[in-house]
Amino acid sequence: MITIENEKFKAEIDLQGAQLTHLINKEADFDYLWNGSEWPKHAPILFPAIGRSNNDEYKLGNQKYSMPQHGFVGDQEFKVVEQTETEVTLGLTANAVTKVLYPFNFELQVKFALQNKGLALSFLVINHSTETLPFSLGSHPAFNVPVAGTGEFNDYQLTIDGDFDLPLQAAEIIKTPAPYRTGKVELLSATKTIDLKHDLFKNGLRIIMNEGVKTISLTSAISKHAVTVKLGDFKRVCLWTKEDQTLPFLCIEPFNGLPDVLGEPVDWSEKEAGWNLAAGKSQVMNYKIELA
Repeated sequence: MITIENEKFKAEIDLQGAQLTHLINKEADFDYLWNGSEWPKHAPILFPAIGRSNNDEYKLGNQKYSMPQHGFVGDQEFKVVEQTETEVTLGLTANAVTKVLYPFNFELQVKFALQNKGLALSFLVINHSTETLPFSLGSHPAFNVPVAGTGEFNDYQLTIDGDFDLPLQAAEIIKTPAPYRTGKVELLSATKTIDLKHDLFKNGLRIIMNEGVKTISLTSAISKHAVTVKLGDFKRVCLWTKEDQTLPFLCIEPFNGLPDVLGEPVDWSEKEAGWNLAAGKSQVMNYKIELA
């Protein structure tokens, strides 16, 4: 476990999966991140896939490959590339295990940097292959709601800001029982504010499909503490909590990529909203978690 801290905050990161496990407000002595047993994760990284692939497979040309839900990096051990008191960069390179699932020479570096207002995250994808690297990348932080134990889940709201047209629309989800997109959208909210209720997630994840969303703030009128996710280089955002339980957490997930539309395995180069990185090139993607 890696620990970084500054005057205001402390973060702990697990080398397995480069997963952020704790994000602590030192003065008020509470953790912003979920650590309950009902869902045993905290903030997994989604790479090189987001969501469930059809038949847990994808195609590259005429060949099919297996792909676990949300990719495979959660099971991989990262190494420390660089570390200071307030920052750490962790790295993963392709290996014999990853190449069975994903036949590319990739490198993924994840940087966590504590700042005065919260935590900045940066993802560097490098294509060491001689062919184009297709991938998706997401981050899946689960925040405790209520924040700092003040109030209940239903006392909180989400405020979505950016350059987009209302209403807010979400990807329609079908469960088989795994959740897939139908390819259609449905109404999420007529305004930029969403009152949190567990019923909102009765069908599972809610991926906001409006282009131009920049920030999502989690606040309550009865709490001075709040979380704001600034999407930065990420094009989409997903909201999720366990649909079969009324648990006190909410995931606010920056996405560059989308889960599959229900059907047959598709060629990775044709996946909607996916990225295609040319041979020898690199791509940086950043976002921030601002804390109060």
